[in-house]
Amino acid sequence: MTLSADPLAALTGQEHAVSRLNAIAHDPPQSIVIEGGDADSRVALALYWAMRLNCASGDIPCGQCPACKQIADFAFNDLLFFDGREGLIKVQPIRDLRGTWGQPPHGDGFRVTIFSEAQMFMTEAANALLKSLEEPRPGNVFVLCAPQRERLLETLVSRSWVVTLAWPDIRRNAPEIEEWTSALVNFWHSGRGWFDRTSTKGAVNKDIAMQVVLGMQRELREAMSGACSTPVSSKLAQTCNPAKLRRIGLILDKAQEALNTQVPVNPAMVLDWVATRLP
Repeated sequence: MTLSADPLAALTGQEHAVSRLNAIAHDPPQSIVIEGGDADSRVALALYWAMRLNCASGDIPCGQCPACKQIADFAFNDLLFFDGREGLIKVQPIRDLRGTWGQPPHGDGFRVTIFSEAQMFMTEAANALLKSLEEPRPGNVFVLCAPQRERLLETLVSRSWVVTLAWPDIRRNAPEIEEWTSALVNFWHSGRGWFDRTSTKGAVNKDIAMQVVLGMQRELREAMSGACSTPVSSKLAQTCNPAKLRRIGLILDKAQEALNTQVPVNPAMVLDWVATRLP
């Protein structure tokens, strides 16, 4: 993803988060966590932060100087970018960069390392980054982007300054997640069809499992509020009494907690556990 000449063009409606970053740019924390919004707006804000710390104007990014243009194109010498949207963030690249992070940036600004979708950290990678944060590196700042701070290693969050983007008003799941939530609710009523989905090799990873759990929580909120704007939430509201809906909520909370831990878990087994809690 690239930003336009005006970084704010990619952050419409997120001016409050931008203002919060501008307020601390004179003394930037070593690490920030960007949560909320969607994946693209989180990356946009992270790139804005890199521009804010390196723009030739020394102030609000101009979008025109070499640093701003190079950052927008992911070609800046002092920008390191890990894209968790492409898969797990593994430990070896983190270890390989510890020497780089121990050095001052090439230019007069800051070296900015961005981790997009940082919830995709493997446990060893998260712990390796934590070691770097425990040893302050002058001129180096880190940005961890994730849907919610709770999906990151707690000790990483505790060492970071958190900025929250406006949450998207999404009342319906993406079609691929709706297939999973519909299959789960149908399994609760028929006892059929679920394990064929989770037993397929490669069908479930940690990120998909989390999206399914969060998708079910969204459907549950719709059902409990009476809005019932989707077929799945309507079926939940029609077939489950309030006590059962609350029980579903507790089950989903436990599943989310299991997926959030840094202890290795089998994501498919977590979803199967959810499926079997409500016969």
